[in-house]
Amino acid sequence: MPEKQQRHILKAKEARLITDQVSKRLKIDVEEMIGGKAKFEIAKTDLGDFYFVNGRPLLYGISGVLPTLFFTELFGRMPKIVVDMGAVPYVCKGADVMAPGIVRVEGEFGVGDLVLVVDVKHGKMLVLGEALYDAENARKVEKGAVVKSLHFVGDKIWDKAKTLA
Repeated sequence: MPEKQQRHILKAKEARLITDQVSKRLKIDVEEMIGGKAKFEIAKTDLGDFYFVNGRPLLYGISGVLPTLFFTELFGRMPKIVVDMGAVPYVCKGADVMAPGIVRVEGEFGVGDLVLVVDVKHGKMLVLGEALYDAENARKVEKGAVVKSLHFVGDKIWDKAKTLA
């Protein structure tokens, strides 16, 4: 039996609280990116809350609110970890990003900051992850995990967002 969806429009004050929370976590002014008059909706699901901005599933919340990989406007503003094509099948199954698969590190970030993981060939967003090193040390480390995977292409969040859109 299909899951019932509760989807409704958020009040401006509720939307502002969500954008403020995400902006703080990303260190980016999300409200400025999406525009002050954006229509915010929330869909409550078994996986958590999905937040739609102008009809697009840009944010989700399980324990805190994070962007989905559908939030393509973030691409030019967030730090990136570029991985070789050999790493792609692993990170697309939820594996953490390991140092040997990293081609380069773009931008600056600290430990615990959110980063995008992209492939070297196409530059497509594959993973939203949490940095285990700051940018300087991520460029130097030669073994072990560098990024903890939080959300990746093809995971349950990705699939649910696609079906809700």
